[in-house]
Amino acid sequence: MVAAMSGLPVWFVQRQLAAAEAATPKAVSPNDRPGVALIGCGGQGKGDATNAANHGEIVAVCDVDESHAAAAAAKFTVDGKVPKIYGDFRKVLERDDVHVIVNATPDHWHTLVNLGAARAKKDVYAEKPLTLTIDEGRRLVGAVRQSGIVLQTGTQQRSSSRFRLACELVRNGLIGKLAEAKVWLPAGLCAGPFAAAPVPAGLNWDFWLGPAPQTAYVKERCHRTFRFWYEYSGGTMTDWGAHHNDIAYWAIGLLAPRDVESTVLVPPVAGGYTTFSDYEVRYTYANGPKLSIFTTKDDSIYGAKVKLDGQRNGIRFEGTDGWIWVNRDGIKASDPELLKTPLPDDAVQLYRSANHMENFFDCVKSRQAPICDVETGHRSATMCHLGAISMRTGKKLTWDAAAEKFTGEHAAEANGYVRRDLRAPYDYSFVS
Repeated sequence: MVAAMSGLPVWFVQRQLAAAEAATPKAVSPNDRPGVALIGCGGQGKGDATNAANHGEIVAVCDVDESHAAAAAAKFTVDGKVPKIYGDFRKVLERDDVHVIVNATPDHWHTLVNLGAARAKKDVYAEKPLTLTIDEGRRLVGAVRQSGIVLQTGTQQRSSSRFRLACELVRNGLIGKLAEAKVWLPAGLCAGPFAAAPVPAGLNWDFWLGPAPQTAYVKERCHRTFRFWYEYSGGTMTDWGAHHNDIAYWAIGLLAPRDVESTVLVPPVAGGYTTFSDYEVRYTYANGPKLSIFTTKDDSIYGAKVKLDGQRNGIRFEGTDGWIWVNRDGIKASDPELLKTPLPDDAVQLYRSANHMENFFDCVKSRQAPICDVETGHRSATMCHLGAISMRTGKKLTWDAAAEKFTGEHAAEANGYVRRDLRAPYDYSFVS
């Protein structure tokens, strides 16, 4: 019954249930419920904190938009206990009763909040993409390792049995040698120009901008649509791409591609969103497979590929002996028997997690590495950033994964996007 409802093969579900039964039961007591603070109280933040509330007590909420913070405080009030409201996350980090941070700020704030939490010895559930730049990712890896905190990157597809099954089948050669992984992402927004407007009451616009360049308030720059400005995010390449590209990275099992090139299909509108809405990105791995990224807004461009699987969003692994398609709705293969035949006991088995937030809190207790720890989150985000940098330069680029820099032709221009200048006073000293 469970297998039928999940769409997963019986053998895979049975193996999961056996592993769960073999796990040591965890006693739950008041002392097992750490104090949790939510920083970034938008829709994603409230959703993450709702999941976190199953494992800890929400004792504080923080947002530079007073209305968002107030709504979160009301939502997480329990038995008359109202979470304390803050406008400056550094004050949250000073509290001894806060043990866990849920960081759901806009992308351009991820790094400073995570660094501050590491220095304050607070464990972090960090929304994806982990950082805005590759350099920030390397800095954060060092800070997390030095502090010893547990950090889980919020790429929750890693805790989906469906995606793990697809990756295990690929890793174990069930479709032969992997030739190419193809990822379809939703297209982004392409609109503008936009006009400046008065800053809404209760919004600290300067603090919202933080390390990003100073600019007049524009409604489309803030809250949900911040994702379509390079100053604050990376478009769908780093938003949905942080999910699907991460699964491709997991299945391929190699640290990073060697080369990346791209084609921008629709340029941004002057004075409007700055990220690219429709594009193709192609990665090549040394002695390995290819990875291709497509956007799916216009079915006339990718109609044959999209209609093949009846979906607009997902991942297709193509090998010498067949293919596997997977997304949040289902998994299927060129040969249905691929999904029915159990993997042998000595097959490659990947990290098992049935619930992303639960895995994080389990690791907070055990001090073990979560399924998407800081290094994994950094390397996964790097793949997305490489694609974005290729689009921004318009050049074919070569990446040195060990040195974490571009080499060869066009390296100087591309390396200019590996890091960013942080606007004072919201630079690294802000959380030191």
